[in-house]
Amino acid sequence: MTVKNKKILIIIGGGIAAYKSLDLIRLLKKNNNDVKTILTKSGKEFVTPLSITTLTKNKTFEDIFDKNTESEIDHISLSRWADLIIVMPTTANFMTKLSLGKAEDLATTVILASNKDILLVPAMNVRMWIHKATQKNLKTLQDYGYLFIGPEKGEMACGEYGEGKMSSPRQIFTFLDNYFNKKNLVKKKNFKALVTTGPTREYLDPVRYISNESSGKQGYEIALALSRLGIKTTLITGPTNLVSRTNIKTKKIISAKQMLEEVKKNLPVDIAICAAAVADFKPSKKNKNKLKKNQNIFKSIDLEKKSRYS
Repeated sequence: MTVKNKKILIIIGGGIAAYKSLDLIRLLKKNNNDVKTILTKSGKEFVTPLSITTLTKNKTFEDIFDKNTESEIDHISLSRWADLIIVMPTTANFMTKLSLGKAEDLATTVILASNKDILLVPAMNVRMWIHKATQKNLKTLQDYGYLFIGPEKGEMACGEYGEGKMSSPRQIFTFLDNYFNKKNLVKKKNFKALVTTGPTREYLDPVRYISNESSGKQGYEIALALSRLGIKTTLITGPTNLVSRTNIKTKKIISAKQMLEEVKKNLPVDIAICAAAVADFKPSKKNKNKLKKNQNIFKSIDLEKKSRYS
């Protein structure tokens, strides 16, 4: 199989590798895909709107406000139109903008408003890529759910060698092929998944509780990976600081009993991954009033061992 009959939005960034976007457009069009583009201000320094429009047979979008299409609200309509959004090349500066959630032009506004997966294709000098700031932005963007391909190791336009070279159009096309094949396979199977994550809290009194240390991150990443494959995923999470993606059905709970109830409500499923750090004990009863500091708290309550979700 190959990538066919898809709607791809390509955002062309400012870098010498921008010319490779034309080759990717050719590959996509050759396989009957519909391609639309946004040419950034800096990207315009390397490729022209005319060359892009000639290949895509579609208008090349440039400005955030276009009097001819303003009524369509481009930053919404473009993101809803696409099956996938690609940013190539993704520069260090563009990564910084995305990590900060900036929406200062059409490209960044479309991405921030998007409800689709976004593939970033980094390209920059090796020193820029390995810089701590860039690597921090990379981690932040991965946590946000952005997809990445590359960069590769090789000789760069500046003459230096190392990691930072943009993946080739063929490599990107192969990535897209795998991405859509997995999506299509899962869609046919109509899989459902359930993931539990985070801690539970068993309250001794209105302010004190027994719990296990857990950030919930592992379960969240698992749920995100399943969702990216097109699997209908439900995430049942204890108290964490994580913000779930809109395409993941999320149920927030406090106690182990609540988690058990939510798990039962969402069965049956094809895949169940229990990554929650459920508390090992719970009080036989919760004190209505806060226990005093001078009390021996654990002598004033009865603890009972409990099974993982009871």
